[in-house]
Amino acid sequence: MANKHKHNDNKELQTLLVFGPPVILPTLEARNLHKYRFLKAFSSQLPLHQFLNMQNVDPSSIQAILCNPLQQVSADVIRLLPSLSIIVTNSVGTEHIDLSECSRHGVQVVSAGALFAEDVADMAVGLLIDVMWKISAADRHVRKWGPSKPFNLSLGSKLEGKRVGIVGLGRIGGEVAKRLEAFDCRIMYHSRNKKPFVSYPFYSNVVELAGKSDVLVLCCALNEQTRHIITKEVMLALGKDGVIINVGRGALIDEKELVWCLMEGEIGGAGLDVFENEPNVPKELFVLDNVVLTPHAAVDTQESTNKIYEHVAASLEAFFLSKPQIVPAMND
Repeated sequence: MANKHKHNDNKELQTLLVFGPPVILPTLEARNLHKYRFLKAFSSQLPLHQFLNMQNVDPSSIQAILCNPLQQVSADVIRLLPSLSIIVTNSVGTEHIDLSECSRHGVQVVSAGALFAEDVADMAVGLLIDVMWKISAADRHVRKWGPSKPFNLSLGSKLEGKRVGIVGLGRIGGEVAKRLEAFDCRIMYHSRNKKPFVSYPFYSNVVELAGKSDVLVLCCALNEQTRHIITKEVMLALGKDGVIINVGRGALIDEKELVWCLMEGEIGGAGLDVFENEPNVPKELFVLDNVVLTPHAAVDTQESTNKIYEHVAASLEAFFLSKPQIVPAMND
């Protein structure tokens, strides 16, 4: 396919349309003001075509978008920008981008891929230990402890030897499994396909996996096949002592049913880094000592922030200089 995009060889600033905004934007902007004109669409309530008109920018001049999951890159956006060639997101997931429309228009999508796999796996295991040992609940108890408030915290549960079902044994799921092997956990998994070189038991049916597990760890991507993959039936199969850890996407779980199962004691607990309608979190979860909540923060480490900045900066530079892209492996 012929290259429909014009790359400037002079010192003219390249235009970069920004949705989101990505957490790395302040650093990217500070270090690249000599390269790019940053059009911050996220800061305007106007429709995109009106925003561009206010900025005296012809939509046909936009070749690149930088985004994150906070703002959709819809089919309408892609169709409005006939010269769009690349969308760079600082996230692992791409569900906020209309990939079908990108494919129709020859637009390349560059994501974080598996750059965050180790950090996300660390968070998953941290949440699991916290839920099972009731660390956050114990911390809250200690802060109110005293002669008039005797110790009445319920007992926790050890992690050693637990049966852990991993939903999505890609790079992140594999890192979770590696860490949990150190606790002598018995690993099993569900993925789109059975992994030919993996010895863990494979279950094509998530309900069956849940019935064999003490813990479910959700690591898979969100798409039409995985939306609400964790149903009420799955949670009931997991059982009253079962724990769910979600470091994937909130909509992997039917959140209303999750709240019901937790409130009614149909599952034992949950560690959630993601939610179905972020930033809105069901208030019923706030009072439960068997639930640990974090604000979609599994990749919020200095190391990961530096890594994604370098990846985004290199991806944009490669595009505008017509160099080959270095695309990291995707998660399953």
